[in-house]
Amino acid sequence: MKYRKNLENMPSYDGIERDYRIKVNANECNLNLPPLVEERVMSRLSRIAFNRYPNYEYYSLREQIARNFSVDEEQILIGGGSSEIIEKVFYAFGGSSTNKIVYPQPSFSMYKIYAKAAEANAIPFDLDNDYNLDVDKFIATVKNESAALAVVCNPNNPTGNALTVETIEKIAKNLNDIDCAFLVDEAYVEFYGKSAVNLVSKYPNLIIARTFSKAYGLASTRVGYMIANPEVTNMISKTYMPYHMNSLSLATADIVYQMRDEFVPRIQMMIAERKRISQQLKTLNGVKVYPSETNFVLIHYDKATELNNYLESLNIGIRSFGSSPRLENCLRISIGTREENDEVFKSIKKFIMPN
Repeated sequence: MKYRKNLENMPSYDGIERDYRIKVNANECNLNLPPLVEERVMSRLSRIAFNRYPNYEYYSLREQIARNFSVDEEQILIGGGSSEIIEKVFYAFGGSSTNKIVYPQPSFSMYKIYAKAAEANAIPFDLDNDYNLDVDKFIATVKNESAALAVVCNPNNPTGNALTVETIEKIAKNLNDIDCAFLVDEAYVEFYGKSAVNLVSKYPNLIIARTFSKAYGLASTRVGYMIANPEVTNMISKTYMPYHMNSLSLATADIVYQMRDEFVPRIQMMIAERKRISQQLKTLNGVKVYPSETNFVLIHYDKATELNNYLESLNIGIRSFGSSPRLENCLRISIGTREENDEVFKSIKKFIMPN
C-alpha cells in the first residue's frame, strides 16, 4: 500500500509496560490523587455532558492557568501532555531539511523522533561528560546552523540536572536576536522550583511547555500546556484539530489545578526522598550518582545490565539505557514511596555488595 514516504524508517517509542511489583521506571507519580482532590474530580466528572463537544472545560482550564501566571488567555495552549505540545512546536518550525532544530543529547528521547516526524533537520548538541550544557557553544551552534528552533529540557531528562533561570535568559536573549524560537521543556519544574515562565513577556521567541503528568500524577489523562507570546500560540494552534482535548481529561486537570496546593506536601516528600536515596546510592561501590532536580535519579554502574536483570527478576522495574549513546551503563530510578525506595535500594545494595 502507498504509505507516506520514509514512514517505515521512522523511529518509534517503546511504550509497552510490564506490571511490575515496584514500578519506578517511567518518572510517574507513584501516588494517586489526594483523597479530597479525587472526591472533587469524581463529582465534577459526574456532571460532564458526554453528548457535547469539549468547550467549557478547555476555556475554564486555560483561564485558570493564565490567571495563575498573570498572562493573557491567548498565551495559553492546552495539549495532550507536554509531549504533544512539543511535537506540535516541532511540526510548526519544521517541514523542510532547511529548517533546523537544535536540541541537547542525551535528553528527552522523543526530540529526535519529533524532529524526524516534522521533516526537520535535527541537530543534536552533545552535553559534556558530566551532562552539563556548554551554553556558549550551544548558542554558537544554533547561530551557525541558522536554526528555526532550539530546545532545552530543564531540568533535563534523563540526566536530572538543571540550568539556572539566568542561563535560560542568556539563551533566550541571544536567540531572540536572530529570530530563532526557543522551547524550554519544563516537565519536571515543580521538583526544581525555578521556572523561566516570567521571561515570556520579555522574549517573544520563548516557549514554555509543562505537563500535569509528573508532579500532579495525571499521566493517564494526558494534559499539558504551553505558555508563549500570543502570536506563537496562534500559529501553533493551527497544527491542532478542532476539539483535540477530551472533556474528561480537561475537567480533571481543571480540578487538580484549582487544588494544586494539595500536592505540595507530596512534591516536597518526593524531593526529600530523591535526596535521601541519592545519598544512599553514593555509599555503594562503583556507583556514580548524578545530581538531580527532578523526581528521578540517574546512576552509572559498570554492570548496569546485570543489575537491571536482577531487579527485573525481583519484579522491580527501573529504566535501563543499555548501550544507548552517551548513556552506556546508566540506570534511571524514579522516586516512589518511601517503602518502595527502601526496597529498591536494599535490592541494589544486595546485588552490588552481597556481603
